[in-house]
Amino acid sequence: MPQENPASVQETLELAITGMTCAACSARLEKVLNRLPGVEAAVNLASERAILRFAPDALTLEAACAAVKKAGFGASVAQSLDREQERARKRDEWRASLRLFWFAAAMTLPLAAQMLPMLWPGGQEDGAHEFVPRWLQCLLATPVQFWVGARFYRGAWNALRGGGANMDVLVALGTSMAWLYSTVVTLAGWHDLHVYFEASAMVITLVMLGKLLEARAKIRTSEALDALLRLQPRRAWIEQDGQIKEVDVDALQPGNVFVLRPGDVVPVDGLVLEGRSALDEALLTGESLPVDKQPGDRVFAATINGQAMLRCRATGVGAETLFAGIVRLVGQAQGSKAPVQRLVDRVAAVFVPVVVVIALATFALWWLSGEFQAALINAVAVLVIACPCALGLATPTAIMVAVGQGARAGLLIKDAEALECAGRMKALALDKTGTLTQGEPAVTDVVAVPPWTSAALLQWAAAIEHASSHPIARAIVRAAQAGGEPFGRVSDVCVKEGQGIEGRIDGRAVLVGMPDFLASNGVDIPRDELAAAQGKTLAALAVDGVYAGLIAVADRLREDSRDALERLRQAGVRVVMLTGDNSSTAAAVASAVGITDWRAGVLPAGKADAIAELKKEASERNGCVGMAGDGINDAPALAHADVSFAIGVGAGVAIETASVTLVRGSLHGVADAVYLSRATLSKIRQNLFFAFIYNVLGIPLAAFGLLNPVVAGAAMALSSVSVLGNSLLLKRWQPYRKDKS
Repeated sequence: MPQENPASVQETLELAITGMTCAACSARLEKVLNRLPGVEAAVNLASERAILRFAPDALTLEAACAAVKKAGFGASVAQSLDREQERARKRDEWRASLRLFWFAAAMTLPLAAQMLPMLWPGGQEDGAHEFVPRWLQCLLATPVQFWVGARFYRGAWNALRGGGANMDVLVALGTSMAWLYSTVVTLAGWHDLHVYFEASAMVITLVMLGKLLEARAKIRTSEALDALLRLQPRRAWIEQDGQIKEVDVDALQPGNVFVLRPGDVVPVDGLVLEGRSALDEALLTGESLPVDKQPGDRVFAATINGQAMLRCRATGVGAETLFAGIVRLVGQAQGSKAPVQRLVDRVAAVFVPVVVVIALATFALWWLSGEFQAALINAVAVLVIACPCALGLATPTAIMVAVGQGARAGLLIKDAEALECAGRMKALALDKTGTLTQGEPAVTDVVAVPPWTSAALLQWAAAIEHASSHPIARAIVRAAQAGGEPFGRVSDVCVKEGQGIEGRIDGRAVLVGMPDFLASNGVDIPRDELAAAQGKTLAALAVDGVYAGLIAVADRLREDSRDALERLRQAGVRVVMLTGDNSSTAAAVASAVGITDWRAGVLPAGKADAIAELKKEASERNGCVGMAGDGINDAPALAHADVSFAIGVGAGVAIETASVTLVRGSLHGVADAVYLSRATLSKIRQNLFFAFIYNVLGIPLAAFGLLNPVVAGAAMALSSVSVLGNSLLLKRWQPYRKDKS
């Protein structure tokens, strides 16, 4: 039996956080929340979310919000399924910030203009570039410093009050030093000394510009989730008291009958009662071809009906729909934290205090050398260039884009750790039934002995098997029904459990069942026909004691299994098949898909042991082990694997328990997850390079007086924008398509 997962008895609280500006903020808040008794917290800067997991009754919403507020931030419950209000709030904040930026730009432009003569010969001489009077410079720079820059002072105060330091501390400290020094020089009338009003104003303006670009890019990183939410209809047509009426989707209850007109978006999960149509399920499966639906088939919320009307019964509404589960998982995964982020968090926690020390050391050394103005301006440059915004955005932005792209391709990635682990996968264990195969027996061959024909043999076998619920019997009945011929008159049917079935058709005695069952009843079956079975299950038929033929039944392979496994092998992933079936069937399936490493007759507990063995081998190469199955009977192995893949649509257990759910029901999804993970990890490494290179190169340049504060502010803004832009390049990733090279 699978062991109980402790996480399954935990409660989860997701908070929307306001006031975070850099990696130091998210690291400090996470540290504060993790100090709460019994709480495990993860804070994501890019999504501005905090996910708290805790034992029941160990934490209240009020206590969590109080802890966040004490750390200097704001918190509210995140509404993961209704983001309209949040989007409106962000739009309002964007417009307000944009107005502030244009005001700051207008005030700063005259100050920046007087810097142009410094580029000309002789422009470096004292006062040569000051065509704007100093009193006017002070008048222009002061509202920029204290009105536009008020957000930095508030952020710095909250951070210091909470016992930490962040980007706002660096900006507020650096620009205040430049403004205060320039104001004292101006009021004292020391005309022989330089003033740096343009530096303080331009740094704030450039940082504001960087924050605007950053906010715009953040919105784009969450477009995948927003696009999903916009697909859910608000209204539905239901059948009530013999009439069709339009109601809000929220009013639908399980059991209600709803009608889908041509072109309608399905409002909730349901079961088709009447009608035949084709539905566009690209949202769920990533496949462009429509899926035929008839009575008894399932329909899913947010898919699109084709050209015919359907009458359906609601089976899942609200948060219980497959669509809601997808949205919930995508949101949680975008807010989760990858293992690679832990190093970044440790660096960010000490980064700001170290930078302040470097700035103070820079100021002291230059002042001791007799250059007070150089000491001031170089210390300001150190503070400004070192803002750790890019560092905090490097990992979460890439994760957000990747999870969104995965959802659009039918990959429901549960968390960032699963995404990272998929890329490091060295071995994949997989089940046979329902994973490599379609999971449902079907008739593959009919061998009739003259004068019997294949069609007649199948019809007589189906007429008798119609009384049995065995999977082999159902497969024979389905095959016969496809032929459209009527069954004969059946009587005296008797089922022999585990052996076969007997009865009479039009007065003639008929036996259908295992070859051994017929042999025990005196029926002679040619051995060469049995030897040609090649791992298939055989049902023999005899009429009046005379052998009439064989029907071969097998669980058919998925059409794309072999191609998908070849992609995995090309990615360097070792594929191992674990099945509880017999050796002959396992060998036939393994040969058909090109698997050389397989194990038959493996019980569920044995699959878990096999996973443990593979993990030991993979750990020697710093790799992970994956398991692909149906998410139910393979539960022990799925739980033991580093990353687990659940195959198929509609398996609620799989959606809630697997690391990755493959909505398309194809092993190509496993290969897609591997390639998406590797592309994401590559982007994260590039982002971290961009983030660190600015600081590694910029801080020494600023300390040695080779970097102006204005240039430092522009570089700092550019670092954040470059990281976000690089993450957005992941939107070019596309899943495998057979029709594409």
